[in-house]
Amino acid sequence: MSGIDAGEELGARAARARALALLRMRGRALGVATLPAAVAVVLFAADAQGHLAGPAWDAVRWTVLAVAVAVLLVTVLVAVSVARARPAVSPTVPVTEAGAPDLYRLVRELADRLDVPAPSAIALTPDCDSWLEDRTHRALRKGPGAPAEGRDSAPVLVIGSPFLWWMRVAELRAVLAPVVAGTGPSADPDIAAARRFVRGLDAAIADAAAPGRSALRAAPLAFTGWVSRLLLRACREHAAEMERCVAAAASMRAQTVDQGLRVTAQEQVGLAYAGWDRLLTRVALPAWRMGRWPSRLDAGVVSALTELSRRDRLADGFALRLGERPACDLLEEPGTADEAASLLAARLFHGGPAESGPDWAPVDWQQYPEEVVDRKWRSEAARLHRVLDTLGVPRASAADPSVPTLARVVEHLSGSGGPGGELAAGIGAEVAREEAGSPDRAGAGSGDRAPGGESRTGRAGPGHGGDGADDPLDLWGPGPLPLFPLQPPRTGAELLADHVQAMVCCAAVDTAGAAPGLDWLDGPALLVGGERRADLADPVLSLVEDGDPDPLLAWLAEVGVRADKPVRLV
Repeated sequence: MSGIDAGEELGARAARARALALLRMRGRALGVATLPAAVAVVLFAADAQGHLAGPAWDAVRWTVLAVAVAVLLVTVLVAVSVARARPAVSPTVPVTEAGAPDLYRLVRELADRLDVPAPSAIALTPDCDSWLEDRTHRALRKGPGAPAEGRDSAPVLVIGSPFLWWMRVAELRAVLAPVVAGTGPSADPDIAAARRFVRGLDAAIADAAAPGRSALRAAPLAFTGWVSRLLLRACREHAAEMERCVAAAASMRAQTVDQGLRVTAQEQVGLAYAGWDRLLTRVALPAWRMGRWPSRLDAGVVSALTELSRRDRLADGFALRLGERPACDLLEEPGTADEAASLLAARLFHGGPAESGPDWAPVDWQQYPEEVVDRKWRSEAARLHRVLDTLGVPRASAADPSVPTLARVVEHLSGSGGPGGELAAGIGAEVAREEAGSPDRAGAGSGDRAPGGESRTGRAGPGHGGDGADDPLDLWGPGPLPLFPLQPPRTGAELLADHVQAMVCCAAVDTAGAAPGLDWLDGPALLVGGERRADLADPVLSLVEDGDPDPLLAWLAEVGVRADKPVRLV
């Protein structure tokens, strides 16, 4: 036996040992619950044989019987609640075999090489990670991404959608090898039973914490949640160690597949994660806040990482890989899959609605500068002047006192007495009011789904597959959106700096021939003479934080911006 085989066998045995420890813990819990019934049986058997006779023992027997019946009823209640509690399922975009025959073929060939069962289905997640997910619970059998008939024991393979667009086919196979190898331990009956036990406890706790239930239902569920928390706390160490051993065994098995590519592929995982995070926070988030969701986020990752490889010498050479076949070619319609993953990302990270509408429309990258950047600058500049009007700050144009100008903002912030604090508070209050009144954000604050995980709309976004009720967030639970907010709420000072910078950009566009643009790594950009100007932040901060207008005035003079000229706000 080779060292790899020995290491894999050792990890599998350790995982099975931890699984048996979990099952023994479950057995001990059941033993404690049935102990009063066993005592009652012994007492009544003794009475039938003429032992322990007398009124006192009769009272003890019937008391123990009553306690045993009560404990058994409570045990049945807890067991049924745990069994019926639906585990949360990661929101994903299902990929059918008809929509990606080459991808399914790659995964099955990989499973054959690893000598493990093939995953039952494949799904995409808008994140840089891949894992196996058990969807064999009866409540999930007809949900999106449910296992196909005859393959109910195999988990679903969830693949991070950015991987498909950035990685080459060979790199994706190397990254998926240790993940697919995990289907082997998943088929072990002891490990599968231990996982079902832990997931059931976790689901029961979440079910007990869900809002919107009557007191009559909430009381027994609260007790079930309390018992489940006790059991989960007791078995947490065994469960964590079992999963660690499973991962170690799968990793050892996967070392025989594409071993030379694994290091390079892992480097691409880190690079894809960096590009994806930058794209979401710098590029997608401003669009989401404007009621637009970029419909090709995964394609944007390629552009962002290509730009990174051009700027960063550490990434030099990665762009040369782009001549090889990308993994997204394994999909029949990569554009449709990208659009569905992009909409799901907007819902998970921002809380947007499930369908497009007038205030929630898709935008492609060619339209981004006009539909997002310019609209963002104009709306923020308009908000800035509305707050100035509320504070009674006079207009700065002598020719037409009704028109907004950049000079008005500069003169107000460079005045004595620290006027920026009041202006920042006013902007923060107006932003909060607008977000609270926005239809999509109002829905996000209370959750898109009714209690119990049922969709309020009953409809799915593009590319979600199945019938109209197959919303990928239905199986997550009733938690409010966004599930994973990208950034904490912005402070008043940060908002003020953003609004002043937007006003400067509007003035540059209207009076100096500048243009809105898109920087793949930094998001909205100001283009002057076709080149990005990235030196505006410091002069604006000097004005906002210190009341010093000189750095900004020097910048305006260099670019040729006329602060006294009117600016279009719509």
